[in-house]
Amino acid sequence: MPGVLVGQLQAQPAAGVRLVVTGHTRTLYVSGQTAMSGDGVPPHEGDMAAQLALSVENLEAVLREAGMSPANLVRLGVYTTDVDLLLRHYGALAAWLGAAEVAPTTTMLGVARLAIPGQLVELEGTADA
Repeated sequence: MPGVLVGQLQAQPAAGVRLVVTGHTRTLYVSGQTAMSGDGVPPHEGDMAAQLALSVENLEAVLREAGMSPANLVRLGVYTTDVDLLLRHYGALAAWLGAAEVAPTTTMLGVARLAIPGQLVELEGTADA
């Protein structure tokens, strides 16, 4: 099925960047996944490595529930209360994405705080299948 032009980005018209839809897909929008246990308790206060690992685990669980995997990610948003601290542990996230052979567009943002006190990192994503 040929691609269907559904819009052209106006921010860089000279670049000719276009949004193209090619066939039928399912899109999953995953809201913020944090270091939250199954019983709703935020473990690992102050431990960026452990919070990042649990946030990744929770994101992957949502993907699996939808019949997808990390390989389906097309966008990843990373919010953190401490960019410098997250960068020291970013290799774990990069390794997870590398193992899935995926390189979604990714934005990392430093924020003053997250919704639950003590949380250091939150992941959100968009996946297509």
